[in-house]
Amino acid sequence: MSFGPIPDIELSDGVRIPQLGLGVLRIDNDATADVVSDALAVGYRHIDTAAGYGNEQGVGDALVRNGFAHGQARKEVFITTKLRDSEQGYDSALRAFDRQLGYLQTDYVDMYMIHWPTPFDWRSTQTWKAFLQLRDAGKVRTLGVCNFLPEHLERLHNETGCWPTVNQIELHPTWQQREVVKFCRAHDIAVEAYSPMARGADLQAGGGLLEEIAQAHQVSVAQVILRWHIEHGIIIIPKSTHQSRQIENGSIFDFALTADEIAAIDALDGPTRAGHDPMTFSYS
Repeated sequence: MSFGPIPDIELSDGVRIPQLGLGVLRIDNDATADVVSDALAVGYRHIDTAAGYGNEQGVGDALVRNGFAHGQARKEVFITTKLRDSEQGYDSALRAFDRQLGYLQTDYVDMYMIHWPTPFDWRSTQTWKAFLQLRDAGKVRTLGVCNFLPEHLERLHNETGCWPTVNQIELHPTWQQREVVKFCRAHDIAVEAYSPMARGADLQAGGGLLEEIAQAHQVSVAQVILRWHIEHGIIIIPKSTHQSRQIENGSIFDFALTADEIAAIDALDGPTRAGHDPMTFSYS
């Protein structure tokens, strides 16, 4: 069993990214190849990993196993990885990328990202110069950042003249980061949500509201939340190690929420994040 085609979003540089992907955070490297293979088998064509996850080798093994590592088939899969924060900087980023590409066992990465802004040890400017070199060399197609607040995006732009094409942030119904989203949209930066269900916590949000919406559409609460992201034009990378759940997460393009349902979920926004503070955190 699989699901229908996943729509693409065109980024500011013309690169197209599938709006739904598979995140592989906290999946052991030894298990990652099977999880990614299951996802590819049911229709996923967007895989999101990072040096800090320790499982790029597993992603690469899945690409090789399923014939997506090279040639024409490679163009069918969008692969994102992220630089380890401890390796930010010009020379260190170039060295890190070569190692990461070796793990992924392919010729290029679709998107390379700065994982955290680390404003207390800002090296994004020199890192970005390395990223531009990798893009110009054809080793990376598009360049993004993760967890950047407007002040970090502005600083990067002021010092490099560039905006990233994507900002991947924690975003879910109870933590909507509206000011960050507004700033990104004003500067043609696509927003990508990780923890799109707050690591499962938002499945209980709304005091029965989400269950009511789910029943109206004969879908699950998880599908309602993921569809809410889609309705807002957000790129999402839900994680699941189970193929049945991967199929459920992907089966969100054959129904639509009403304007009232979207507004009701919008009203769940709250003051508490599920993850880390970009002002203080480093994913070393």
